[in-house]
Amino acid sequence: MSEIMVIGIAGGTGSGKTTITDTLVKRFGGNVSVVHHDNYYKAHHDMPYEERCLLNYDHPDSFDTEMMIEHLRLLKEGRSVECPVYDYSIHDRSEETVTIEPTRVIIVEGILIYAEPRLCDQMDVKIYVDTDADVRILRRILRDVQERGRSLESVINQYLTTVKPMHEQFVEPSKRRADVIIPEGGQNIVALEMVVQRVKAHLDNA
Repeated sequence: MSEIMVIGIAGGTGSGKTTITDTLVKRFGGNVSVVHHDNYYKAHHDMPYEERCLLNYDHPDSFDTEMMIEHLRLLKEGRSVECPVYDYSIHDRSEETVTIEPTRVIIVEGILIYAEPRLCDQMDVKIYVDTDADVRILRRILRDVQERGRSLESVINQYLTTVKPMHEQFVEPSKRRADVIIPEGGQNIVALEMVVQRVKAHLDNA
């Protein structure tokens, strides 16, 4: 394949990573593939549901980052990969996989993708979406209650016990590895257009 550009899009929960990712996919269509770090949560098939609910899903160790690094390496070689699928309703990896094809632009999206230096090494452009904490928690509550069927109490409890402390320990410090920091995410039209133009320049340079 022609040269592949890998773009990382990181930031805290509810920061607006998805808005930026969706904008690039909509703009460039089949030239863009997306790899979500969330799909690489480790499988816990042998653990009871009640125990899986208590796991800390906001710590870097909760991800099978080794598999993700290997998949990115294969995609950059022009080979397709079978990406795992995570089922939030059961807090476990499902039996399904999704085929991701190599494209000219690969987006890697997740809150902790910059916490692992070897994963950063796979990326050509690293973007960090920086959004106020109060905005992020409100967005997370709406998403988890409306889209994932969670109770308000469970979302708030998880935020206070793991999401917030892990953000402060791992996510926030990891932004020092970013090349570009975008305040307010997808609401920052100027920064978003700069990213779009960077991708367009790469694709035009075929």
